[in-house]
Amino acid sequence: MKIAKMSVAAAAGLGVALTLALSGCGATQQTTANSSTSAASAVCVGKSDEKAKAPTQLTLALVPSGDANKLVDTVKPLEEALTKRLGIPVKGVITQDYQAAVEAIGSNQAQIGMLPSLQMSQACDKYGAVPALQTQRAGKSTYAAQFFTNNPDKYCTDTPVKGANGMLYCNGTESGTGPAGLSSIKKIKGATVSLLQAASPAGYIFPVAAMKKQGLALSDIKVTQVTANDASVLAVYNGDAEVGTSYWDARSVVEGDTPDVGKKVVVFALTDEIPNDGVSITSGLSKKWQTKISDAMKAYAKTPDGVKALTAIYQITGLVDANPASLQKTQKAAASIGLG
Repeated sequence: MKIAKMSVAAAAGLGVALTLALSGCGATQQTTANSSTSAASAVCVGKSDEKAKAPTQLTLALVPSGDANKLVDTVKPLEEALTKRLGIPVKGVITQDYQAAVEAIGSNQAQIGMLPSLQMSQACDKYGAVPALQTQRAGKSTYAAQFFTNNPDKYCTDTPVKGANGMLYCNGTESGTGPAGLSSIKKIKGATVSLLQAASPAGYIFPVAAMKKQGLALSDIKVTQVTANDASVLAVYNGDAEVGTSYWDARSVVEGDTPDVGKKVVVFALTDEIPNDGVSITSGLSKKWQTKISDAMKAYAKTPDGVKALTAIYQITGLVDANPASLQKTQKAAASIGLG
């Protein structure tokens, strides 16, 4: 399987976002002992290749959670820092979507991937990629998905209040810790709802699982599919959807361009907590190099420059060793709504 890719530097020169386009050719996929069929009972921790030669360069795959063109620029400091710390060139690529990033890791077109929790498990189950690190935001390694609306009178059982960020919340959602306000989800029946692609834990998997627990199916709503969390917020802000879903609190991503988003778009429900996204490392490297990469990223995340760079990329404030067992929570949520 060939994956066409361009460096972030090249993309910046062209002024376009990078993609990793999967071709239609066949591929032989390695399956670890912890395959997807046994994921519920076994925890995949990945593997290494002790016969692998030391790499001469590394590719870092990322998935845009907002404007891909902005990500092209914001990933540059991370590229430069890892290049300096590892002593070999590290180039970032922006993948087309979550699954493209997994396949890039599996085909060794990328050696490092910054992936959501579900895709970290998939990359491990399918290709033996090591779930090395998990992100932290405000000291937490979990987060909630949120439901928000431009019609708070319909969905709020109390008066919306301002959170610490100055934005409006109701139904006990201002803390950002889920679950909260889930009974109000029943009211979205018949409404237009913006959802991300089915691979997104916060934009699809956990919200749809929460809907199911409240007795709602996708056929009960009108779905507007969007490509990113900020697009979901803007769909509700602009009136293209009455309700939207995203990670908490994606409104901050668009606040600079739409200062009143925190007043016009109100969060009214939070899902169960979701394992944070993180960093997966290919099984095609030795354990020594896997550890070296992991240590370099953790060390960079502890510096002021690192926090600044990682916050700009994915609002990351820290990196810690991953808990592979915790990642299974996303797999179970996906399975509950019929996703493999």
